[in-house]
Amino acid sequence: MTPPLPRLTAARAPQTHSISVLDEHGQRQQVSIPAERALTVFVDKRELVTLMTLGAAPELLVLGYLRNQRLVDSVHDIESVTLDWDVGAAAVKTRAGIDDFERKTAHRVVTTGCGQGTVFGGLMDEIDRVDLPAPHQARISQRGLYALLDAMRRQDSTYKSAGSVHGCALFTLTPDDARLELFVEDVGRHNAIDTIAGWMWLQGVGGADKAFYTTGRLTSEMVIKSAQMGVPIVVSRSGITQMGHELATRLGLALFGRAMNKHFLCYSGFERFDGDAALAAPAAAPAGPRLAPPT
Repeated sequence: MTPPLPRLTAARAPQTHSISVLDEHGQRQQVSIPAERALTVFVDKRELVTLMTLGAAPELLVLGYLRNQRLVDSVHDIESVTLDWDVGAAAVKTRAGIDDFERKTAHRVVTTGCGQGTVFGGLMDEIDRVDLPAPHQARISQRGLYALLDAMRRQDSTYKSAGSVHGCALFTLTPDDARLELFVEDVGRHNAIDTIAGWMWLQGVGGADKAFYTTGRLTSEMVIKSAQMGVPIVVSRSGITQMGHELATRLGLALFGRAMNKHFLCYSGFERFDGDAALAAPAAAPAGPRLAPPT
């Protein structure tokens, strides 16, 4: 019999903090800033990592971190995640421990991640085991891409009120639309995508018909995490790194960057994209002939 899902606390925390600032006119005003806080994760009473987070859904963040670091094979291997903001700690209890805990957590690789900073080694070794759906099974249309971008434009967010955070979202794709399933903001984009990964793990949601959206750049680690979750399409309002592009091409992911309003660049996975240039914004008119300066 399959063990039950883990028991989770619901230790939410305020997303913003109000402070007094001085503007360029010498006037005092109240503004909101993101409420960053430290969360130290313990697994079976052994310290694992300290994450800097907003704390929007910290239990899901912990689950997603464990999954994306490949420390736990199944969500059913976890008995509980208990979080206490008074001490800034999350206690994870597994059902049978983690084999080779010291070996799995010994090798760290410095990354470009903001708010996370390191990943445990071995992820690159497993990349060829990723099995994404074939291009004819997982696609996005230009109309669906625009629907996704429009949903993100209209989404209420901490970024709009306080700035200084990254957001990630999970969408379900249909031939001409994209339905928002979950939106998460955090100090770093890696925390946000880990939180979504934790939600997918807990809910038993697959990634074949999904797309990730991120406000952050498409680095190698973001590509790997998307692929690990089985999500073959990733959209960013930012750009891409060389290693991110190389991995996406190797894995067959469709990556869209510089995506805002009706502008985007498809960096890889062209075979997953059903383009329709007629839907694009009109191209800017070419500049007229230059007039010679007066003599």
